[in-house]
Amino acid sequence: MSLSAKFRERPFAHRGLHDIAAGVVENSVSAFDAAVEADYAIELDVQMSRDGVPVVFHDDTLDRLTARHGQVADLTAEELGTVSLGASADRILTLSAVLDRIGGRVPVLVEIKDQAGRDGLPAAVGRDIAAAAGPIAVMSFNPSYIHALEGLDAPRGLTTCAADDYGPDLPPETRDRLGRILGWTPSLSFVSRDHRHLTDPRIAELKAEGAGILCWTIRSQAEADAALRIADQITFEVFQPR
Repeated sequence: MSLSAKFRERPFAHRGLHDIAAGVVENSVSAFDAAVEADYAIELDVQMSRDGVPVVFHDDTLDRLTARHGQVADLTAEELGTVSLGASADRILTLSAVLDRIGGRVPVLVEIKDQAGRDGLPAAVGRDIAAAAGPIAVMSFNPSYIHALEGLDAPRGLTTCAADDYGPDLPPETRDRLGRILGWTPSLSFVSRDHRHLTDPRIAELKAEGAGILCWTIRSQAEADAALRIADQITFEVFQPR
């Protein structure tokens, strides 16, 4: 499945159109409502609760964004739904509830976070996407998660960075695999690349082969202008692209 024009038309608000200074926390209903109101597409993150429910949250732990401590995966979806995001009235919601709230009004890019040993996460995310109004695409740094969703009626892609981001001690064979974009197959639709590495030769090859090229995370108009010389669309935060 190719990456349709719907995913190329509007920039993706990274974790919603959040603004912590205004009390709008990342991956919150308020951030998603603000993105829809501004007519931006939405990127969001998914972890899995203890009882196997996909929930919208970036970190493995609750510590950075809530007054609670510990692993997201140690609480049930019901328990997570009582956890406040920052000092706001927003709570951690299930993916299903968030997709229902967005209701297909703007495109959504779902990133499945890599939870070691939680093999049921891709299938659970796939069920929620299949039941929701589109357009929705799904991606992950973990290629096995994305390949497990083959057959899902949604574009699938890989979130990728460059070998340099892993430091100088990375084994040569791993560095080579990352340079070739680990896990890419022609059955996938797109990559979402760290914008600092859009000029890598493999990106040019994939683009020539028809793959969609998205990128993350853009934090200024100058970065956006540079990225869009190569990428089909950007994921952004801390400013609003024109």
